Amino acid sequence: MDRFDFEFGDDYVDLGKKLGAFTIGHCLVWHQQVPDWVFEDEGGDLVGKNELLSRMGDHIAAVAGRYKGRIDGWDVVNEAFNEDGSFRESKWYNVAGKDFIKVAFRKAHEVDPEAELYYNDYNVWKASKRKGILELAKEMKAEGIRVDAIGMQGHYMLGSPTLEDIEQGIIEISEAGFKVVITELDVDVLPRPSSAQGADLNINFANSPEYNPFVNGISPEAKVKLAQRYADLFQLFQKHKDKISRVTLWGLHDGKSWLNNFPVRGRTNYPLLFDRELKLKEDVFEKLREVSEQ
Repeated sequence: MDRFDFEFGDDYVDLGKKLGAFTIGHCLVWHQQVPDWVFEDEGGDLVGKNELLSRMGDHIAAVAGRYKGRIDGWDVVNEAFNEDGSFRESKWYNVAGKDFIKVAFRKAHEVDPEAELYYNDYNVWKASKRKGILELAKEMKAEGIRVDAIGMQGHYMLGSPTLEDIEQGIIEISEAGFKVVITELDVDVLPRPSSAQGADLNINFANSPEYNPFVNGISPEAKVKLAQRYADLFQLFQKHKDKISRVTLWGLHDGKSWLNNFPVRGRTNYPLLFDRELKLKEDVFEKLREVSEQ
């Protein structure tokens, strides 16, 4: 409660500087992985709105302030909406309402005025969810709060969502006056329960052969589909490159992907551009080369 551990963050930011990379900070405010004491007083009761916003502001000042001038953009608030476009009833929201989002963006801009600021969420391809996000983003913009882009998390599967749904999201975000950033891109090649779309970490299922069919290697059919899925996605992104400022993948190689444990724990997944031996997936890259040459 009384100290920050910046070792990993320092190493990450230093690597970005060494590589000359556009470095993203993820994320300043989220409903997951926040200890209960952030929201509670000494008696274990929820603190008031002003106290909670003060604590949140102190956190943003400490983290964003430490890396001022070295982080190019921040995912300021992450996953604050439900699928129907309503606000997720997190402890942040239950105590402070939507003001926690506005205050977070104001504070981040105050601490580092040069950094780009993003709202980030999964399933933004869904019209209902996107409507809620854009209504708030436009409200904040009208109030003079800096919001540079909407992050469309790219946690996709081989067959869904449709390219048409993703494209509609890109177009509507741009028409609303915001840049699009494609974030957290990966492609789940494994079957999953129908109720587990997107990236809600509150949803998880036990492992079973039904949901883990490629323990000893991805099938030839799925391998072909993965390459084509990436090609189709990047062809779409290239079509709308005037609206999209960046595309970021979610992980370096298959062995370290979060999709080995979501939404079914202990699986063997193949969602990224590098395999478990850190080798390029040549079939995927050949497809992407074809897209780049079009």
